[in-house]
Amino acid sequence: MATTIRLDETVEIPGDIRSLADFRRWALSDRFPETGRIDYLGGLMEIDMSPEDVFTHGTVKVEIVRVLAGRVASARLGILLADSSRISSPTAELSVEPDVVFISEDSLEHGRVRLVPRSAGQPDRYVEIEGPPDLVVEVVSNRSVTKDTRDLFSRYFAAGVDEYWLVDARREELFFRIHRRGNEGFEPTDADADSYQRSEVLSRWYRLDRSRNAKGRITFHLLEREEG
Repeated sequence: MATTIRLDETVEIPGDIRSLADFRRWALSDRFPETGRIDYLGGLMEIDMSPEDVFTHGTVKVEIVRVLAGRVASARLGILLADSSRISSPTAELSVEPDVVFISEDSLEHGRVRLVPRSAGQPDRYVEIEGPPDLVVEVVSNRSVTKDTRDLFSRYFAAGVDEYWLVDARREELFFRIHRRGNEGFEPTDADADSYQRSEVLSRWYRLDRSRNAKGRITFHLLEREEG
């Protein structure tokens, strides 16, 4: 049976999960919890049913989705997904629901990524993505530090992901880093003089800022810049 890292005691784990294939069947069944995040990483199941922090997770994620969705839609680059979008990779023994996912039209057209349909076979109804997304974003929470900053680096690389964006808004100094594929692992992208980092996948430069609005509440701004 797969090892379970229990961050919450409210989820009933089936006793017959012994492989990634078993986990994927459970994840796509009616028995799977509709809330929280349950990931499978090489035989380990990590369960976190805690709510997202509003200003260190929720609002920064929404800002990233807002900007990237505009870029993806305007240039017709592919599909952008957020929350509860399951990505599975048999190669990396991985099944996770990243905070944000981008899949290019090229990856879909060349079969690098496959959309998994519902078992009932309804047209245009898909419940899982099999294969490596072009870009994945994870926003660190108190319970995901080790997973986001260590475990997923090797798993996403083994899966074939091209870019891994990591954000930690819990820190006194906001952390935002774009990692691109290297020969043996992900490598951090150097920022330019204005603190922008280049996304090879999206062909744009990005900078994440944090400030307070007129009401004193924390706000985030993902700035996007064209080439040159």
